[in-house]
Amino acid sequence: MISRNDPVEGQVEPEWQSRVLDRSLQRARARALQRGRRFLKAASELIEETGRTDFTVQQVVLRSRMSLRSFYQHFEGKDALLLALLEEAVASFISSLEAEVLCHDDPVDQLRAFVYGLYAATNENTGSLSRALVIQHLHLAASQPAEVARVLRAQSELLRSIIGRGMDAGVFRSDLPVGELSAMLSQTLISALHMNVLGTHVTGEAIGVKALWAFCLGGVSPPA
Repeated sequence: MISRNDPVEGQVEPEWQSRVLDRSLQRARARALQRGRRFLKAASELIEETGRTDFTVQQVVLRSRMSLRSFYQHFEGKDALLLALLEEAVASFISSLEAEVLCHDDPVDQLRAFVYGLYAATNENTGSLSRALVIQHLHLAASQPAEVARVLRAQSELLRSIIGRGMDAGVFRSDLPVGELSAMLSQTLISALHMNVLGTHVTGEAIGVKALWAFCLGGVSPPA
């Protein structure tokens, strides 16, 4: 027997049902994002206060005034939370870096803006949070390389596009594939800037932005 409220096969659902579901999902999404941000804020505060990332999930839960159950509904664990913190930091920075790069038309000027922009960001943000994120970046790069690559994708794609434009214009070397050249340049920059934030220079010699830029430009310039 068919109930009056049961849908009939082939019957089109009224539009109000879709509208109700959409509004319900929007509210649920907004609540989830709000709670996720509370956990991120709590973790950031703990890092700023201690300069370390060895806090526990329970400490984050207590600081956020949320429940442990709610935490695990939003994050798989502590590494997922720290990955989200890294993702937030990169996302907020990359948009301003891209705007700075696109102020220039010449690929050499664009690359210079990229290098100087990265250096300025790490030089200005050498506090506890930045140091902890660098350390966590190194940890996550070993334990979750695919996730770290995803977080840095926008930054990597921006650099790759600059190198590609330079190759097309004939001002950058073209004897190497664009992917390999941009990857080597990216890894060089990340390593140097990590050392800058940590204040740990392998040879005891600090690397300034002018030297870093000269090295990068020499690396991408066409062979003599």
